Amino acid sequence: MRDETVGGWLDDLASASFPPGAGAAAAMNTAVGAALISMVCNLSIGHPKCADHESELVAAQATAEGLRSTALGLAADDAAAFGAVLAAHRIPRTTVPSTRARDAAIQEALTAATDVPLRTARTAAEVVRLARRLVAVSKADVVSDLAVAASSARAALDTAAVIAEVNLSGIADIGHRAAARDQLAHSLKAVIESEAINAEIRARYRRRESSAIPE
Repeated sequence: MRDETVGGWLDDLASASFPPGAGAAAAMNTAVGAALISMVCNLSIGHPKCADHESELVAAQATAEGLRSTALGLAADDAAAFGAVLAAHRIPRTTVPSTRARDAAIQEALTAATDVPLRTARTAAEVVRLARRLVAVSKADVVSDLAVAASSARAALDTAAVIAEVNLSGIADIGHRAAARDQLAHSLKAVIESEAINAEIRARYRRRESSAIPE
């Protein structure tokens, strides 16, 4: 993932072969959001109007870089998890023991495959919450990029939720399904925060537009 070109990765995504797939796309949306936050921090650090928040911005930039690295790792993890699910389904069902082994392998693979979108959702939620904290302390003319960062992470949250639900539908362990859905619900609370960031920043620019209209 880290060494591929954007165009090459998109060609792979568009092709008929898996991976990458939707899970990797969710992780990449998360990485884009984190990268935008880093950009905002880098443009704000050292700016006179942001001097009082320098240490916060420096810390946020480091956090955003960590989230971006985590998201790229999740894109690779998704590919591995999907491959394991495919491999489990290819186990032959020629005998009763082989059928049982296949079923067990599928359950194990689905459990691991569910963990990846859950982690992607958690990481995306962290991106949203970091963007929210920076709205008030960043350089004024780049706060719109924080709204875009949150929107990218919001897309990742929506995608991760769909993928998790698809995988959970095939998991037999009721307790695991319930725990996973609790984790997912906690992460999805960030959707409201993403919408709030977007609305706040759009309203800010509408006010600026109104004040610029001559009487």
